[in-house]
Amino acid sequence: MPITEFLERNARQYPTDVCLVEINPEIQEDRRVTWKEYELIEPSPKTSYRREITWSVFNEKANRFANLLLQRGIKKGDKVAILMMNGLEWLPIYFGILKTGALAVPLNFRYSSDEIEYCVKLAEADVLVFGPSFIGRVEEIADRISKGRLLIYVGEGCPGFADDYNSLAANCSSQSPAIPIFEDDDAAIYFSSGTTGFPKAILHKHRSLTHSCLVEQNHHGQQKDDVFLCIPPLYHTGAKMHWFGSLLSGSKAILLKGTKPEFILDAVSKEKCTIVWLLVPWAQDILEAIESGKVNLDDYELDQWRLMHIGAQPVPQSLIKKWKSIFPNHAYDTNYGLSESIGPGCVHLGVENIHKVGAIGKAGYGWEVKIVDEKRNTVAKGEVGELAVKGPGVMTCYYHDEKATNEVLGDGWLFTGDMAQEDEDGFIFLVDRKKDVIISGGENLYPVQIEDFIRTNNKVHDVAVIGLPDKRLGEIAAAIIEVKEEMAMTEEEVNDFCLKLPRYKRPHKVIFADIPRNPTGKIEKPKLREIYGANKLIADQNLG
Repeated sequence: MPITEFLERNARQYPTDVCLVEINPEIQEDRRVTWKEYELIEPSPKTSYRREITWSVFNEKANRFANLLLQRGIKKGDKVAILMMNGLEWLPIYFGILKTGALAVPLNFRYSSDEIEYCVKLAEADVLVFGPSFIGRVEEIADRISKGRLLIYVGEGCPGFADDYNSLAANCSSQSPAIPIFEDDDAAIYFSSGTTGFPKAILHKHRSLTHSCLVEQNHHGQQKDDVFLCIPPLYHTGAKMHWFGSLLSGSKAILLKGTKPEFILDAVSKEKCTIVWLLVPWAQDILEAIESGKVNLDDYELDQWRLMHIGAQPVPQSLIKKWKSIFPNHAYDTNYGLSESIGPGCVHLGVENIHKVGAIGKAGYGWEVKIVDEKRNTVAKGEVGELAVKGPGVMTCYYHDEKATNEVLGDGWLFTGDMAQEDEDGFIFLVDRKKDVIISGGENLYPVQIEDFIRTNNKVHDVAVIGLPDKRLGEIAAAIIEVKEEMAMTEEEVNDFCLKLPRYKRPHKVIFADIPRNPTGKIEKPKLREIYGANKLIADQNLG
C-alpha cells in the first residue's frame, strides 16, 4: 500500500490531532542570501516561533497541491523537484506530488545554482518548487531552467520569475485526486554521493517508501503517543524516513530549526519528545554543554525521552558510554543506510544490543546482508569485504545511467562500496570506504569538486582531497597540495582562495606535499590515507 494511504487513514482516524509542529521556522536573513554563506549544518534561528497543523489539515494541504499540479498539466510519471528549508509546507508538498502519481525530487538546500540546474535537468523535473532562501540561486538560472519547466515559489513576496504557491493553491480542491497509485509505480528521485563531481540521481518505487515506514516502526516501536523530534533537513532520506514511523503510527513530530544543545533540550522538554534522532556532532555538543555547565538538566523535563538514535556516520564508543552515564534510561540505536537503499536502516544495531556499540549491527527488518570479495563471492566470517544489501528498499537504478547502475546492482543486491567485516556474533563493523566520498557531520562531500576548484589556482601543480579523522564531525576534508616548481604558497593563501567555495566545502586542513599517482594517472588516495593516518578512518571512529 502506498504511503499516501497512510496519510489518508490518519486524516480520517485522527483529524483533529496535531501531527506536525514547527519550532523557529524562519531564519531572519536577506531573502537574496548567496549560497556561499550556508554552513555545513543549518544555521540556528534568530527568532522564536511555533506553529502546528493537524492530520486533516496536512492531508488537505497535500490534496490542494496535488490538484494544483494536475491543473497545470502535471501527470503520472512527471517529476517535481523540492528546494525548501524545513517547515510545515515541506511534507504536504511532498505528499501532494506523490498523490498525483508524479515523482518527488528533493534537492539539497546547500546546492549552488549550477548544481540546482544540473539536478533538475538530470531528473527531467517538470516543476521546481522553491522557498525564500533560494530566490537568489534560482534567479541566476531562471532563464535557463524555466523553458518548459514550471517554477513555483512557496513563501511571502513571490519573485516575478515564478508562480505563487499560496495564491494558486488557495482555490484548489481539498479532495484527494482519484489517481490510482501502486507499489510498483515510480515514486521519487533522490541525489546522493558520487566521487566524480555532481551526485547521481537515484530512482525509487513506492514500495521503497512503504517499506521505510515498516522498517522504522519495527525497529523503534512508535506508538500513537510517541513524539518524534526531527532536526536534520527533510530532503535527507534519513530524516524523512525516520519520520515515516510517526506517519505509520499517527503520532506527532516536531520540526526543529537550530541545533544548539539548549534548543534541542528545550524542544524535548516542552514538546514532550520521546524519540530523538541526532547526528554525532549534535550529541557531542549536548554532552559538552552539560559537562561545561552551559546547560543544566534540572531546567528541563526529560523523563519521557525514551530513545536516542544516531545515523549518517560512524558512532564513537566513547560517545555512547558517556551518553549512557548521563541518560542511563535511554534506549539507543544506530542505523546504516544509503540513499540507494532507502530507509531508516537496512542495517541497524537494535536497541537490545547496546553492548555492541561500534558495530552498525545486523540486517534490518525485511533486509538481507552479506560481505563479498572482488568477485562478489561471500567471504568467510571475520574477513574484510564489500558490504552488500538486498531488500524492498533497494533502488531501481541510477536514473539515465545504465553503466553506473550495473556497477552496483546484481541479482537484487546493492553493492554499497563500503568495506566491512562480521564478528563471531554476526554483527557487522564498517572498516573503510571503497568510495572516496567524505562524510563530514553526516553530509557527503565530493573530493573531485573541491580538487577541481583548487586546481584553478595558478600556483597549484596537483591536488588531492581526502578525509581525516575529526572528533566532532567524524572526518574533515584535507587538501594535499603540490605547488608548482619555483613557486611558493601559504596555507593562508589557500584559505583565502577557497572563500569562493561554499563554506561547508572548504578544506579544514591544508598539507603541502607531493601527490602520488599510479601508472594510469589516478591519484593513489589509499596511499595518501595511509601516510596521513586515515587508512582505517571508520574503524578508528567506531572505537572512539
